[in-house]
Amino acid sequence: MLRQQLRMPIMAMKTFAKVNRLVPIQSRNVIATSQDSHPDDEVFTSRMTGKQTGIVVLSLNRPKAANSLSKSMARALNESIYQLGKDEELRVLIIRSVVPGIFCAGADLKERATMHIKEVAPFVAKLRSISTAIYDFPYPTIAAIDGAALGGGLEYALSTDLRVASTNAKLGLVESKLAIIPGAGGTQRMPRIIPRHIAKELIFTGRILDGAQAFNYGLVNYTVQQNDNGDAAYHRAVSLAEEMLSSGPMALKAAKMAINRGLEVDITSGLAIEAACYQQVVNTKDRIEGLMAFKEKRPPKYIGE
Repeated sequence: MLRQQLRMPIMAMKTFAKVNRLVPIQSRNVIATSQDSHPDDEVFTSRMTGKQTGIVVLSLNRPKAANSLSKSMARALNESIYQLGKDEELRVLIIRSVVPGIFCAGADLKERATMHIKEVAPFVAKLRSISTAIYDFPYPTIAAIDGAALGGGLEYALSTDLRVASTNAKLGLVESKLAIIPGAGGTQRMPRIIPRHIAKELIFTGRILDGAQAFNYGLVNYTVQQNDNGDAAYHRAVSLAEEMLSSGPMALKAAKMAINRGLEVDITSGLAIEAACYQQVVNTKDRIEGLMAFKEKRPPKYIGE
């Protein structure tokens, strides 16, 4: 009901000054996880355990095609996002690739070349709907970009709440080089993340940025020095997710909705959206637990209720 009430006309986001966050990240020991699906699948999920319980990782795994978005991979990604959105134990979702040097190379152009012209629009619409599903995912999402995120790959990363890129990552909306335009939300999301004139330049030129350049443009929250294992961005994303685990789950959901919906409207409407989202958390058990924990000077034990 609240989601329906908050759907209003879209307006451009304001941009914010950023502080350089280039930091070296060393590979940690193996992170303890349990598998939700088979690690040989094109898309699979795993759950972190112990103190990292609540962090779920969605991994892209199509090495022979640079994680390009085929019909089968798009179907698997869509299903995974849908199922994870109903997961009551999830607190933060990390989207990463397990293919070295690649996040996602965008659409599978070889498959696209075999499609009848009438198939193209519905398929692109499906890719766009996945982008929207990522953006509307109820809990915070982080893209860990340890390689090339091009075209649709970058569009999916732009749909997440936060992005971490390694220094050797490659990011670009390159569709204009193929005489088309971004079709999975890129023309709308990029200008809402960085200044409009910069977004236009990047889209018009199809320019590819490395991780440091992407940070300087404001496309990513952090740039990290790549490690020997090629997963520095992933480990930084895990650290970022860990910081969120101490927050109330209901608060995370409400804050995300207030920000996303509020930035689409004028300030007066945005404040009304904030008030509605605040009302959703003020009567929760977690709010009472937070107050008691503060009073008793102990860590809170939130249950998401």
